[in-house]
Amino acid sequence: MNIRESVLKAIAASGEDFLSGGQLAENLGVSRTAVWKAIKALEADGYLFDAVSGRGYRISPQNNRLSAELIRAELNSHEDREIIVFDEIDSTNNYAKKLASEGDSHGTVIAADKQSAGRGRLGRSFFSPSGTGLYMSVIIRPEISIEAAQLITSCAACAAAEALEGLCGRQVDVKWVNDLYMNGKKICGILTEASLSLETSSLDYAVIGIGMNVLSVRGIFSSELSEIAASVEDEAGVKISRNKLCAEILGRLDERLEGIENREFLEDYRRREILTGNVITASAGGERITGRAVGIDDSASLIVELEDGSRRALSSGEANLCRIKNKSSV
Repeated sequence: MNIRESVLKAIAASGEDFLSGGQLAENLGVSRTAVWKAIKALEADGYLFDAVSGRGYRISPQNNRLSAELIRAELNSHEDREIIVFDEIDSTNNYAKKLASEGDSHGTVIAADKQSAGRGRLGRSFFSPSGTGLYMSVIIRPEISIEAAQLITSCAACAAAEALEGLCGRQVDVKWVNDLYMNGKKICGILTEASLSLETSSLDYAVIGIGMNVLSVRGIFSSELSEIAASVEDEAGVKISRNKLCAEILGRLDERLEGIENREFLEDYRRREILTGNVITASAGGERITGRAVGIDDSASLIVELEDGSRRALSSGEANLCRIKNKSSV
């Protein structure tokens, strides 16, 4: 670890407290001039610090630089989790899958300030501009059944919603199966990709991709996209730290995954889900159906009551398109 990284790690670990240049120099075994140069190099790289004479430095609340050191400083646990942050990447899920296939461990996180080829479900693109969103992928290797593995996306949706609510204080809804909404606008999409072991008929690993619009996207999103999607800041009026949000999501995800076999999260998922109670149209298994969404079953499938009174359970793999009838915003 070079001086620049060491200085950033030390200041990040101090939280809201100031850390003087003298303390930094003594703790790191370098000169105060070396510390000053490291601070200037970090500022040139986009980090913002509060600097007060006689008190020292701390990360500014206005800092918008995404970094592994700042994410790690916000984690509640002290586990040795690998965190890799890119300024730009094609897709965090692509990179995470590569690492997972090479044996990277449970809990590894890939995050990026920008994705040039962000992906959603069913091959859709996910617009991922710089400086506004949190684009992250987590490698998990849980010892769970194949049945429980089908619940990972809905479980992750609850974890991300809980983390966000805790920071912005606004209600976060879930549109089955993988989107988070605020005030009727999409703010987040989740893409889970898994690898199964043919030898053991069990889950080898899964990659959970979360793309969330955090800071204002006004003037960045097209008028067409702005009709259906927005950001947390634009909808809640709150500017939150992407680093803290990433750490909060990781903590909530760890908690939720521990109880995934018992389906402990489903009560919360049902409370948030917004299709239930509405007449919807869906494309399932190549067939277009219309019916009333009546709930979520224990497999996190959407139960739809058809016009003839029969019911059909839609799995996440079946529903290519699911909208509230005559409402294009969902």
